[in-house]
Amino acid sequence: MSHPKVSTNLKLVKNEKKYWEYIRKLRNNDSVQHGFIDNVMITTEQQVKYMSRHSDDYFVCLCDGVPAGYVGEIDGDIRVATEPDWQRSGVGTFMIEGLMRMKPGSFAKVKVENIASISLFKKCGFKIKYVLMERE
Repeated sequence: MSHPKVSTNLKLVKNEKKYWEYIRKLRNNDSVQHGFIDNVMITTEQQVKYMSRHSDDYFVCLCDGVPAGYVGEIDGDIRVATEPDWQRSGVGTFMIEGLMRMKPGSFAKVKVENIASISLFKKCGFKIKYVLMERE
């Protein structure tokens, strides 16, 4: 898919049941999943259970009516994923900025090797505050 560098026809809409499977599939996408702290495959059953509790905490980004990503916030922690074809096009920035207008106290937990997410959050005005050290 080709896309403009930054789309001007983006819209952030409330998550509805019709988007639950879209969110699950994007979250499970190989090129997206590696960026999340927990690399797990989410089943349809797990998604229905999770979204039954947290659907109102998520938004879907539409570009010309087609989903291009999602953003959510649980207990202040941001969850975001952009369709691979739309990465580095402004969709992620649009979603984070939209969420921050609604939930200004939100924060992001990002893996240190997830350079794309670190860049995205820095672009949106976030600063690195903590580093969690774990033993391998």
